[in-house]
Amino acid sequence: MNATREVGRHGEEVAARWASEQGWAVLARNWRCPHGEVDIVARDGRDLVIVEVKTRRSVRCGIPQEAVTRAKLARLRRLAAAWLAEDDARYRDIRVDVIAVSLPPAGAAVVEHLRGVS
Repeated sequence: MNATREVGRHGEEVAARWASEQGWAVLARNWRCPHGEVDIVARDGRDLVIVEVKTRRSVRCGIPQEAVTRAKLARLRRLAAAWLAEDDARYRDIRVDVIAVSLPPAGAAVVEHLRGVS
């Protein structure tokens, strides 16, 4: 596995743990359908949350959340619709969140949560 993929996988682990610590129910990780993949699908109370995780080891290429473009957000909204088409549960609201994970050279990961970015 290449280093970039390993960093991403570690960031997703950190993000899933963070979501659980916030009281969210993680419904799926790396959920795939013909339209693409969602890093984390979760329930926050009665809300469905489609989570894009972005992880960086440095800011050389920008902060993690800068990698979430309008096109990516549009795709995430399509993926949310695909999830809803397969899921019988009812939700009060549906939102797209970004969990940005920064991995400093030493110490714990830093998590920043951006709520409802769509």
